[in-house]
Amino acid sequence: MKLSFNVEDASQIFVGAFALAVPISFSEEAWRLGETLPGYNLLMLFTLSITFLGLYTYESVFQTDVKARKLVFISRIAIAYIMTALVVALVLFCLNKLPLFEDPLTSFKRIIVITMPASMGAIVVDSFDKE
Repeated sequence: MKLSFNVEDASQIFVGAFALAVPISFSEEAWRLGETLPGYNLLMLFTLSITFLGLYTYESVFQTDVKARKLVFISRIAIAYIMTALVVALVLFCLNKLPLFEDPLTSFKRIIVITMPASMGAIVVDSFDKE
């Protein structure tokens, strides 16, 4: 497996994230969860998201061969999550549901809520052409 991250990898993550971010971002339930979910639950969502990203990346993208590539493995998870969060923020912004300056906490919470499922779409699409 290559140790680089290229434009193809980035585009796959963006497409996968967008595929799940769009329908979920149109959901009023997701907006309300972003307003009402307590911090502890958000932390659990974030932890679940990173855990499942890690498990899927370990099994599918790296095919359990992480020993010599730990930094690449961790970087891949972080990059996928951050890129997905950016896609989610962009979609919410386009829908006028990202009150970034008026209510940054709600914006952050909405991004976390929607990034969880969208990040799985991102990593699944990213894994299609690996090894």
